[in-house]
Amino acid sequence: MEKVRPPIVATADTARVEAPVTVKAYLMCAFAAFGGIFFGFDSGYINGVMGMDYFIQTFEGLDPDTTPKDQFIIPSWKKSLITSILSAGTFFGALIAGDLADWFGRRTTIIAGCGIFIVGVVLQTASAGLGLLVAGRLVAGFGVGFVSAIIILYMSEIAPRKVRGAIVSGYQFCITIGLMLASCVDYATEKRDDSGSYRIPIAVQMAWALILGTGIFLLPESPRYFVKKGRLDRAAHALARVRGQSQDSEYVQQELAEIVANHEYELQVIPQGGYFTSWLNCFKGSLWQSNSNLRRTILGTSLQMMQQWTGVNFIFYFGTTFFQALKTINNPFLISMITTIINVCSTPVSFWTVEKLGRRPLLIWGALGMVICQFIVAIVGVVDGQNPKAVSAMISFICIYIFFFASTWGPGAWVVIGEIFPLPIRSRGVGLSTASNWLWNCIIAVITPYMVGQDQGNLGPRVFFIWGSLCACAFVYAYFLIPETKGLTLEQVDKMMEETTPRTSAKWTPHTTFAAEMGFTEKNDVVHEEA
Repeated sequence: MEKVRPPIVATADTARVEAPVTVKAYLMCAFAAFGGIFFGFDSGYINGVMGMDYFIQTFEGLDPDTTPKDQFIIPSWKKSLITSILSAGTFFGALIAGDLADWFGRRTTIIAGCGIFIVGVVLQTASAGLGLLVAGRLVAGFGVGFVSAIIILYMSEIAPRKVRGAIVSGYQFCITIGLMLASCVDYATEKRDDSGSYRIPIAVQMAWALILGTGIFLLPESPRYFVKKGRLDRAAHALARVRGQSQDSEYVQQELAEIVANHEYELQVIPQGGYFTSWLNCFKGSLWQSNSNLRRTILGTSLQMMQQWTGVNFIFYFGTTFFQALKTINNPFLISMITTIINVCSTPVSFWTVEKLGRRPLLIWGALGMVICQFIVAIVGVVDGQNPKAVSAMISFICIYIFFFASTWGPGAWVVIGEIFPLPIRSRGVGLSTASNWLWNCIIAVITPYMVGQDQGNLGPRVFFIWGSLCACAFVYAYFLIPETKGLTLEQVDKMMEETTPRTSAKWTPHTTFAAEMGFTEKNDVVHEEA
């Protein structure tokens, strides 16, 4: 069926390709960040649960009256399995989500992820043994994978360029809130002498999924999804809603023209084909060409790998048991909760810095700060790790290290992967990048208990030498490979990556629009769309 949409008006003025930000549009975009809460909560609750006496007693079949206190632990292999199986599920969920987001829409995929997640939570809540708990975490992982990949894609595609970094940073902020809430709930229930000690923290997660799923249902679909599907009338309607403008607004028409023109340009550069061809497109081009699809895919996946290499999930997954091993700490649950509170309080700093200073400086200096803190923790721990004053110093620098992560690499990595991919491969590129995050999350969750477990490697504070060295790699990586995308539309980011290099990208300014280059005029009014 042939439909006629309002004329697309091209402009060469790069400052007029997006409407001014309204409060309604800002809040609409910001709500999507709520997805981070159940991502963070699901990642964080297991940290405290594995240190709970009743949980250990139930899942290990121990008698608290006859078992010595130093044997009241979960073996390293079980900690590894319980923690990492969620990440294994999210890895595959993130890969699948890229296809679903292109077939059914960004919003529908997120809602489906919420539903799958609830099923996984129900299984975990009902568990009283290892098998059902692991199965539930695997199923929940698929749901988290759907949401964690597509929520970033969705927010990046609907957020205004001037606040896109801050809004996507809000996703990381919600992750930290989820981690903190999980720690608080663990702290509140850990002394219970019944199954509520671990079942309450697990069951609470259903509330976050219900809130997100209901809220996303009321929000519009991504206009860029409709452009990709050739449904420009619906794209204009969705764009008008997320920008708080009327559908025939000049701003809406000019931004739509830019999105359509960029998409048509990319389709000329990236020939489309069947299912496997569309995946292969993510790996086309030269490794030495900064704007090639291969280079962007490697950049996105390696950036998420580097985020996991910072070692922060060691604190949030195994912090309670690590602090228990230091002996001189009276309440390791309280210390774990404090670290999550610092994580929450530090993240909002990035709302301002990611737009004021840019993505690139944030990642460079954040990595340097983490290197310094982690080496100090490692050195103090090795020299005098059982001295109460030395332990206090270690905890202080762990908290400073968390501040550097939460205000830089935590949000910064998510912001960048949402911005660097062209529309034809964006959903798959973001899916691959998110899958990389979860793959390395899984690897670290598997190996860390063997590195620090008292029945295994027993590295203790020496493990921070490893995290510090990996953060040094992240510093070098950020300096040479991360481009500056601050203040640009997604289409302008595409142009910037064609014309500059990461180290000179901060000086690049847009000089024309795709719509003007592609010669968009009112004769392009007719679009073919299935009834």
